[in-house]
Amino acid sequence: MACNGSGGCQSGGCFNETKSDAATAGREGINKQMKKGINDRSICLKCKINKASAGCGSDEGQFCSDCFRNNLYGKFKLAVTSRSMISPIDNVLVAFSGGTSSRTALQFVHEMQCKAQKNFDASRDRSLPVFGVGVAFIDDSSISSLPSNEVEKAIEDMRLIVSSLGPPKKVFHVAPIENVCSSDSDDGRLRLQELLDDVSDVTGKEDLLLHLRMLSLQKIALENGYNRLVLGSSASRIACHVLSSTIKGRGYSLPADIQYIDARREVPVVLPLRDCLKQELSMFCHLEGLKTIEVLKSSHSGINSLVSSFVKLLQEENPSRERTILRTAEKLTPFQFNKIPESEDCKVSMESRRRQKKYNVKNKGSIPSESLCPICSSPLDQSELKGLGSSGNCQTSIDVFGAACCSSCQFQILPKDPSSMEHFHSLLPQPMTALAMDGSFTSHSSRREQIQDYLLSEGEEET
Repeated sequence: MACNGSGGCQSGGCFNETKSDAATAGREGINKQMKKGINDRSICLKCKINKASAGCGSDEGQFCSDCFRNNLYGKFKLAVTSRSMISPIDNVLVAFSGGTSSRTALQFVHEMQCKAQKNFDASRDRSLPVFGVGVAFIDDSSISSLPSNEVEKAIEDMRLIVSSLGPPKKVFHVAPIENVCSSDSDDGRLRLQELLDDVSDVTGKEDLLLHLRMLSLQKIALENGYNRLVLGSSASRIACHVLSSTIKGRGYSLPADIQYIDARREVPVVLPLRDCLKQELSMFCHLEGLKTIEVLKSSHSGINSLVSSFVKLLQEENPSRERTILRTAEKLTPFQFNKIPESEDCKVSMESRRRQKKYNVKNKGSIPSESLCPICSSPLDQSELKGLGSSGNCQTSIDVFGAACCSSCQFQILPKDPSSMEHFHSLLPQPMTALAMDGSFTSHSSRREQIQDYLLSEGEEET
């Protein structure tokens, strides 16, 4: 009932109408402010309040520094929790090169560990332990042209970065890459240099070094009790890998390298930054003031360099190109080892299933991996398996090894001359040659067949 203006209103109608008008005006003001924020590129597209920081954007828009950080950390946390990459009982090794990607991965893993430690200290029963974290750097200065004093300074800077993170304490491991070739440093350096000299293809030489780095990281993890290996591979790097692998003829094995989880080796590898662009990681380090090491950046040539330059040009023309490449490659069917092994721990497996259901993570069908290349660990397709099956006629261990390699490694890495091949084979790290000789390259399939009756199918629930 409205007031007629001749006296005090006893119904409260005037008050209600005034309140309603004020609420309507308030909503209109908020709507106008939001519309203004949407149209105004200087306002954060997420909170619509704070000013967007220069460069805090991608193909999705611009953000203020707080929203940008939360968005980036949210991608990392979602990848970790939805796929159970890290559990309280794990001991995690972070591969650190000093660049923006590995620096961001280290920072986010540290923040997760700090939060777990606070929850552990605050809980009464202390039922959930805090996962351990170590940091590893593979020193390949023995085969690079960098001055030794610059490398030593860079390693010392890395040591300071790790120690500055604070508790819980993290062990910093530095391993010369030549250690995978020999326990003696001088002999290992000589063997590594001779091994690389036997590879005539520039791209093959770079790829072999990459495989040796992974072998070194696995060696550190196994010797120090780590059961997870965290790499800072970004969407930008994976996009380059998609194209370069296709060019090198690794189309069949490509799905193995681009998933969040890769458990084909003894220590599973996880990629929690797989959905983040390199531009975003660089901006994060800049905004947070995180120190990075640029002097150790490795230069690429051959196919890897051409693809990197090509993708960079595509990204400049259209900021969504790298994500488009990755999303296209995601449609490929992964392999059986592209998930955390179910046999590790029953409780962890149950928790993983709950999280996958909560975050609606669907387990797509997977391809069984019959054999793995002893050099790059790539799964072999049917045509390569036929060649491997005919290796029974091979007379020497060198013939067996050559037949067990994938076609890409045979073309780009293995020497063509028989005498050079013999020398090359003698210099290879023992884990690579042993993988071919003892038949371990078929172990994934055989082990699964042995325990098949004890494994749950995708739709079964644990009781």
